[in-house]
Amino acid sequence: MGEDSSGADPYHWLEDIDGAEAVRWVRERNAEAVAALTVGPAFVARQAEIRQILDSDDRIPYPGWRGDHFYYDFWQDVAHPRGLWRRTTLEEYRRAEPEWDVLLDLDELAEREGENWVWGGATTLPPEHRRCLISLSRGGADAVVVREYDLVDRAFVADGFTVAEAKTDVGWIDADHIYVGTDLGPGSLTESGYPRQVRRWRRGTPLAEAEVVYEASREDVSAYGWRDLTPGFARDFVSRRLDFFRSESFLLTGAGERVRIPVPEDADWNVHREWLVIRPRTPWSVGESTYPAGALLATRFDAYLAGSRDLTVLFRPDDRTALSGYTWTRHHLILTTLTDVRSTLEVLTPGEGEWRRAPLPGVPSDEEGYLVETDPDLGDAYLVASEGFLQPATLRLGRIGGGSVETLKRAPAFFDTEGLTVRQFFATSADGTRVPYFVVGDPAAPAGPTLLTGYGGFEISKTPGYSGLIGRGWLARGGTYVVANIRGGGEYGPRWHRAALRENRPRAFEDFAAVAGDLAERGITTPEQLGIEGGSNGGLLMGVMLTRYPALVGAVVAHVPLLDMRRYHRLLAGASWMAEYGDPDAPEDWAYLREYSPYHNVREGVRYPPVLFVTSTRDDRVHPGHARKMTALLREYGHDVTYYENIEGGHGAAANNEQRAFIKALALEFLWQRLSHPRAVVPGQHTPPADRVPELP
Repeated sequence: MGEDSSGADPYHWLEDIDGAEAVRWVRERNAEAVAALTVGPAFVARQAEIRQILDSDDRIPYPGWRGDHFYYDFWQDVAHPRGLWRRTTLEEYRRAEPEWDVLLDLDELAEREGENWVWGGATTLPPEHRRCLISLSRGGADAVVVREYDLVDRAFVADGFTVAEAKTDVGWIDADHIYVGTDLGPGSLTESGYPRQVRRWRRGTPLAEAEVVYEASREDVSAYGWRDLTPGFARDFVSRRLDFFRSESFLLTGAGERVRIPVPEDADWNVHREWLVIRPRTPWSVGESTYPAGALLATRFDAYLAGSRDLTVLFRPDDRTALSGYTWTRHHLILTTLTDVRSTLEVLTPGEGEWRRAPLPGVPSDEEGYLVETDPDLGDAYLVASEGFLQPATLRLGRIGGGSVETLKRAPAFFDTEGLTVRQFFATSADGTRVPYFVVGDPAAPAGPTLLTGYGGFEISKTPGYSGLIGRGWLARGGTYVVANIRGGGEYGPRWHRAALRENRPRAFEDFAAVAGDLAERGITTPEQLGIEGGSNGGLLMGVMLTRYPALVGAVVAHVPLLDMRRYHRLLAGASWMAEYGDPDAPEDWAYLREYSPYHNVREGVRYPPVLFVTSTRDDRVHPGHARKMTALLREYGHDVTYYENIEGGHGAAANNEQRAFIKALALEFLWQRLSHPRAVVPGQHTPPADRVPELP
C-alpha cells in the first residue's frame, strides 16, 4: 500500500515534478514503454493511421462566430503542428476548400519567441471585434500568458494588456478596461490555486494597482467577474465559487453596490436580455411551489431582483429524461435533452403567459445532435452538428423561423462500418440500479477484444459520437467498443450525479463493474479480453477497477489519473474537487476515501491486470505524481505496469497532433497486445528487492 508503517509515503519524492531523481526515473520508465510498445510495423502503421486522421484536410473546421461577417477557427495539421488561428466569411466557408485569412500563426510565433506555445483561446471586444485578449500556454498547461492582439494590424499591441503566466481569468469591460483575476503574489489566490480577487484594470496603469472590485475567501475555489456586453442590456457581475458546484453571484450597480442574485447556491443561472433562467441541482421550494432538481425555470430578470417570484417551468425532468444544456439565440432558447442518453433538441419561444416549443430543424432522428454556435446579439441563426458512433458528423446552418436548413460540411468516413451495429443495453448494478451502456461492433462476432470506457463524475455525460481513431484503430481490427453511462455523470441529470458523490462514490465503481460483468454474461467478451480506458476522474475509475475488481478485466489504461486520494487535495487544483470526493483531512471522509484510494489499496500477492499509465509533466491540474507513485508502488510489488509521461500537453497529455497520435497508438497497441496475449509480461518488469517492506480532473 502507499504508506509504510509510520504513515509516511515512500514515493513522495516523485511529486517533485522537475526534481533530478524524479526526472531520471521518468526517463527510465519512458524508455521501457517505448521499447516494449513501439517496436515493429504494427505500432508504426497504427500511429500513421491515427496521425492521418488527426491531420486530415477533410475534417470539419468547427467555427465560432464573432460579429456578423466572420467564421473563426483554430486549425492544426502536418504543416502547422502548433496551429493557425484564422477566419473566413460564410460564402467562403460554404466552399469545399475555403480561403482562410490567417490571424496568428502559432508555429511562427513559437519559433520567433523561442517558446513552446500552445493555443489557449481568444476573447474579442464587440462590436468591432478588432481587439482581442489571446491566451497562450507553455506546453499546454492550464496556466496561460494573456496578451492583447490587434486583428487589423495583425500584431500584439505595444503596451497593451498583458498578464504574466498564471491561471488567469480575463474579460472585456470596454476598450480601455478589463476584468482580471490572476496571481499577484501572497493573498491573491485561493487554496485551489485560482484567482481570489477580481480587479478592474484600466489601460496604461499597473496591474498591481488595479481596483479590487471583489474578493473571495481563501477557502473558496475561485472568484471571477464579467460584463454582459449585450447592446441595451450591459450589466456587470461578480461571483465566487464556493466549491465545484456551489456559487454566490452579484450584480454590480453603477453606484458601486453589489446586489446578490437570489438563486440557490447550487443552481446554474443565465441572463439573456430581459430573461433570467435558473437550473437548480437540488429540489427548490419557492412559495408554495417546489421545483425538482434538474428543472429549468424562466423569469424576467429585473422583476425577479425586485422580489417577484413568477417562475415558468421550461423543462421538468423524469426518470428517463434530463436536461443536457441550453443555448440562447436572439429571440429563442434552444434546449438539449437526453432520454436514456439519446439527445433531442427543441426551440422555446417566449410568449405572453407561455413559451411555445417546437423541434429544432436540422437533426436526423437517428443521430445525436448538439449545438455548435449561436450569436444571441445578432439574430436567430444557429450551427448544429449531428453524428453517431457509426455516422460521421454533419454541420448544418439554420435560422429559427427562417426556412430550410443548409448543410455546410460533412466529415469523411474514416473506417468501414459494414457489419457493425450500435446496441444499447442496461446492466444491473449492486444496488439494483439499471445502468445504460452502448456496444459498437459486429453482433455476430464471437467474444473477443473489447474496449470499455467511462467517466462517472462531475455531472459530465458520455454521449454517442463518431471517433475515427477508435474506428480505424480498434473497430477495424475486429475489436468491440463500449461506452458505460455510470452514476456520477449527468446522463440522468443531477440525481445521477449525486448518487455517486463523496461517500457514495463506490456506486460509480459498482456500475462500471456491473457493465464489465454484463458484457461477459452476454458473450460479447471475456474478462481476459476486456480492456478498460479512462482519463482524469475516469483515471481514478481505472485505478479502482485495477485494485478492487482485478478479475473482471484483462488490461487497463489510465490517462492523467487521480490515484492518491490521501493527498489529492494538496496537489495542484485538487482542493477544488473536495465537493466531489470529500476532504481527506476530515477523519470521517478519509474513512471512506481510504477504502477505495487506488494508491492505498495495492496489495502484494494479488494478480492485477497489466496497466498503462499516461500523464504529462506539464499537467498543472492533476499532478503527474499520482501516476508516478502508483507505477513505482506496482513495480515494487512486481506487477505488470507500463508508464509513459509526455513532457508537455497539460491535462490533455498532448500539445499537438504528433503527440496525440503517438499516445493514442501507444494505448491501443498496449491494449491489443495484452488482450490478444493475456497476462503478457512487460520488459522492464522486475521483482522487488527482498529487503524492502512497504496516498477530475
